[in-house]
Amino acid sequence: MNALSEPFDVEPVVRVRTVWISDLHLGTPGCQAVALLDFLRRVECETLYLVGDIIDGWQLRRSWYWPQSHNDVVQKILRKARKGTRVVFIPGNHDEFARRYLQHSFGGVEVLEECEHVTVDGRRLWVTHGDLFDGVVQCAPWLAHVGDAAYDAALRLNRWFNAARARLGLPYWSLSRYLKLKVKRAVSYVGDFEAAVAREARRRGAHGVVCGHIHHAEIREIDGVLYCNDGDWVESLTALVEQPDGRLEILDFGSAGRHPVHAHPAPERNAAADARLRPEPLDIV
Repeated sequence: MNALSEPFDVEPVVRVRTVWISDLHLGTPGCQAVALLDFLRRVECETLYLVGDIIDGWQLRRSWYWPQSHNDVVQKILRKARKGTRVVFIPGNHDEFARRYLQHSFGGVEVLEECEHVTVDGRRLWVTHGDLFDGVVQCAPWLAHVGDAAYDAALRLNRWFNAARARLGLPYWSLSRYLKLKVKRAVSYVGDFEAAVAREARRRGAHGVVCGHIHHAEIREIDGVLYCNDGDWVESLTALVEQPDGRLEILDFGSAGRHPVHAHPAPERNAAADARLRPEPLDIV
């Protein structure tokens, strides 16, 4: 049994090479800060990537919400940086205010627009939040804010609904995730986003891409490019990790169980496959 499938109160230390998390949305009632803090306490890594939407500036501008548990998460991340973990923060659209501080370091946390990660087996992964490939965010920001307010309303309804389910002994059920997977336009939006990000990674000569933004954890190949999305800490409670041997896994801390739900093993190096990718270095800003 994987250590992460054990109950939270056991708290074994899990050591991996790299962790990617995104869409924490600290500053919102929907953030699962207690579960996130427990994850950060239990997982040790060489590099921690915070892949955008860590602090929800949109929500904080509407109304201030910052309980102690959210502050504890920030303090835990800073403590990891002090103890030697490389921590890289790549701002997203909800914390775009941090893009004013690119190339700076705060408490040992590097702020970058995007970056390249090289796995232990030599695969080059482009790391970006992904909002630049969201047509709604880029072309109709007002609509993005309307959608964000609607999402918050769905989360509030979901909390009420699941409180009733818990009293009946029923497991957690996500309304917004259900709608994303069932509504045809939402499914098309997710597919278009994934294809656009993978296409840009291929253009840059990367073997793969790691992103967040759409709150849908995934590891799969798209036209020969490895697409990885680390999910979110509002509903999915997922993280992407690189094991010491180069395997990439999505760890699911949601209600279905706290264990890897996808694994992508380190492939054998294939010169012909590598040749299909452009060899130029990534355009790191």
